[in-house]
Amino acid sequence: MKLDVDLDRARLGAGPTPAHELTRLGGQRGKAPVWIKDDGAYSAFGGNKVRKLEWLLAAATRRGKRTILTGGALGTNHGLATALFARRLGMRTVLVLVPQPVTDHVRDQLDRMREAGAELHFPRSVPRAFTLAAWLYLSRASAPLNFPYFVRPGGSVPLGCVGYVQAAIELSDQVASGELPAPSHIVVALGSGGTAAGLAAGLKLSALRSRLVAVLVNDLIRGDEGTIARLARRTLRLLGKHGVDVGGVEVGRADVTVERRWLGPGYGHSIPEGEEATELLRDREGVTLEPVYTAKAMAALLGMRERDELGEGPVLYWHTYNARPESP
Repeated sequence: MKLDVDLDRARLGAGPTPAHELTRLGGQRGKAPVWIKDDGAYSAFGGNKVRKLEWLLAAATRRGKRTILTGGALGTNHGLATALFARRLGMRTVLVLVPQPVTDHVRDQLDRMREAGAELHFPRSVPRAFTLAAWLYLSRASAPLNFPYFVRPGGSVPLGCVGYVQAAIELSDQVASGELPAPSHIVVALGSGGTAAGLAAGLKLSALRSRLVAVLVNDLIRGDEGTIARLARRTLRLLGKHGVDVGGVEVGRADVTVERRWLGPGYGHSIPEGEEATELLRDREGVTLEPVYTAKAMAALLGMRERDELGEGPVLYWHTYNARPESP
């Protein structure tokens, strides 16, 4: 199936991203076969963020914007990816960064953002971040009335979600070609919600009937079944306005399960189960996880699999992290 949509797109990555079975996890963690879709391989840098940025930065370019205004937590992959790819397209990036636990990874991320030429701002809380973002929006105009292009944290708006509708259709094509079996469940980290919402919408448009399990890793913004479903419906309406036959498809709360048992103390905090999953995946499968998103998603998958909550499977883990240090 092809997503033939009348929207601009900047080609920043390449798919389909590879999928293979994780065969060395061990039976003690459950019996359902586990597959991985390595979506971090979509681009040399940026992980899953790049699928969204292809559509968002293309819209900014078409509108003649010179500045991107966005934000996230201190170690935001979205913010760094935005700064790097916006610079490639001739735009600068202004980032509003809210607190999270400061680790070596976060310090490295901040250094990379500065090296990418991003202008960084550090409000002390989320409410202050909104006030600061409004002031920056007005004060960073590149010309009279040419205000920055504002991107919500994580790129989780309908236009950004189009990238993950496309990803779900890509997965459906891979299943149809025999590259992997149709998964009974798809497990993915839930941060700002755009990845999950795009997948939920794309699964409805595709031939797959996989159950989407979104593992909550973010307590800074609201993330529940209703929020994901609403964003998915808005994404389908956008596609319908731009040439895609959505055929009356709807996404409801019942189409996604939000797993809340693996958040731990909050966003950016590691959990013991995540550390165990990181060691297991590294030693047995050569897969690198990070503590904020992917370690918690994999910990949830392993825990649910061990408790037989995922049935016979096969289960697909949607890997959103790119561990490579290269930048575009």
